[in-house]
Amino acid sequence: MTVAPTAPDPVRLADVVRVLDALYPPSTAESWDAVGLVAGDPSQPVRRVLFAVDPVDTVLDEAGEVGADLLVTHHPLLLRGVHSVAATTFKGAFLHRAIRAGVAVYTAHTNADAARGGVAEALAELVGVVDAEPLVPADTRDHTLPAIGIGRVGRLAEPVPLRAFAERVAAVLPATAQGVRVAGDLDALVERVAVVGGAGDSLFDAVRSSGADVYVTADLRHHPASELRERAEHEARAAGASTARPFLVDVAHFASEWPWLEHASRDLVRVLGETVDAPRAGKLDVRVSTRPTDPWTARFPSP
Repeated sequence: MTVAPTAPDPVRLADVVRVLDALYPPSTAESWDAVGLVAGDPSQPVRRVLFAVDPVDTVLDEAGEVGADLLVTHHPLLLRGVHSVAATTFKGAFLHRAIRAGVAVYTAHTNADAARGGVAEALAELVGVVDAEPLVPADTRDHTLPAIGIGRVGRLAEPVPLRAFAERVAAVLPATAQGVRVAGDLDALVERVAVVGGAGDSLFDAVRSSGADVYVTADLRHHPASELRERAEHEARAAGASTARPFLVDVAHFASEWPWLEHASRDLVRVLGETVDAPRAGKLDVRVSTRPTDPWTARFPSP
């Protein structure tokens, strides 16, 4: 009698969480952050994973439509302490919907910002930065580990005008109502580039120290950006320089972190195949969300 081979058991949530924790160690998250498994039973099977930037209703809708068992988001659902997750609150309602649908939820936030193959590295690669290193290296106390830290700084393959560089950034990132804002001389050549995914104006001192010609980040506020450019202009005049650096390229928060999704999905599949038996890992379907979750919906240029 011939016995038909049995299909391999599906990957368990615990297997996926173990890999995500290895790729983005929770210990490297900022002290104020909330990362890791938000909802889900570690023993439940996971056949399909959806990666997204934001834990919002439209993404949960998408998870249901594609049949995802696990939703991995960059931004935390429960960053600040809560006293209730009742369905009468919008976050409670999100959790209730996810649990009823059998969709586990996992967050990788500042730990994904700092990681190799993380948010900053994905953004740097997409805009053409090579030989990238952490902008603010983390103190891992283990020099055998790959360099991690907030942001990345490196160089372009060849110098290009600021205008051309900004046009490239606009072309490779998701379209948003904001688009790309630029501060600086559009004809000046730029070569050394610093990037930070998400809000980055708290790192201006590190950007200046890095010698970057241009800084790509998101959520730049008026006063910090104005002061950085005024200081650059003042110091350029004092030094007799023709251009005041660093220039600024400001993109939408969502857009700056979106490139990580593809990196994360690819790395999850790769490491699962290395650490879980290949037939089980091969059954996992990993997808990237197609829903834009930037909150802005329109922009009206000044006449």
